[in-house]
Amino acid sequence: MASDPTGTRFSIRSGDITAEITEVGAALRALRVGGVDLVPGYPDDTATPAASGVVLVPWPNRIRDGRWDDRGEIRQLAITEPKFGNASHGLLRYAAYRAESQSADALTLRADVFPQTGYPYHLENRVTYRITAEGLHVSHAITNVGAGDAPVAVGTHPYFCISDVDTADLAVQLDAQTWFRLDDKNIPVAEERVDAAHDLSVPRRIGHEARDAAYAGLPRDDADRAQAHLLAPDGRRLTVWAGTGFDYLQVFVTDRFPGHEVAVAIEPMTAPADAFNSGRSLRRLASGADWTLEWGVTYRA
Repeated sequence: MASDPTGTRFSIRSGDITAEITEVGAALRALRVGGVDLVPGYPDDTATPAASGVVLVPWPNRIRDGRWDDRGEIRQLAITEPKFGNASHGLLRYAAYRAESQSADALTLRADVFPQTGYPYHLENRVTYRITAEGLHVSHAITNVGAGDAPVAVGTHPYFCISDVDTADLAVQLDAQTWFRLDDKNIPVAEERVDAAHDLSVPRRIGHEARDAAYAGLPRDDADRAQAHLLAPDGRRLTVWAGTGFDYLQVFVTDRFPGHEVAVAIEPMTAPADAFNSGRSLRRLASGADWTLEWGVTYRA
């Protein structure tokens, strides 16, 4: 029997909610409520496609040319997106996480970022998936266990669906003040007020048009959460909420997800692409300091 390229799959459950998380990338591979799948599946013999569900540390999205200025010292990371010549999606996309603890309804996985070419810092990185009465709750805990102030940004790359509805027929809704215009390397070159082409404050059918935009200036609720929604024609709603520190949401629509004509990712991020160069929302975590972040998913029929 062929091995699973995503490694061991861990399952957690409570009531009618079930989630599966992979060893590789600590990726959210499945989320089900009742008989409805909320994360698109892919073949067992396929490596995680299009960064599906993976945790992005110590940066989300991209670093231009893999080069960044570390307070006057130029550092060069491995180029992991050859098409555009960038360093993409952090250093743990294909790392094997180990389970630190697991119960019926919760799982904590850990994989460290060790000092390496282009990033001479050491981070303890944990992610906890928990099923609550509200839905799926995800927390990230980053600790700088090395010397020096480590630059850190965090993201995650989950895809969502409502399995008995064609994803193209879902609508996406996200209120925001600004979006980031990209160049031909998918790196931001300007932050602009949301225009008609990028306005998602009124639900917009996903359709089959590619979309890849990061949004900022997100309104927060009383719990300091930003929200994005996927809406089914019959009124069902999947909500992705992003807690304190997750000040950016990326909406990515692609036709390059195996087995699906169209797939949509809604990605909580603490910083936009190329933050290691722009400094935008980049956090310098002092030696010994911790950073905890939370996001989650709810589903209402």
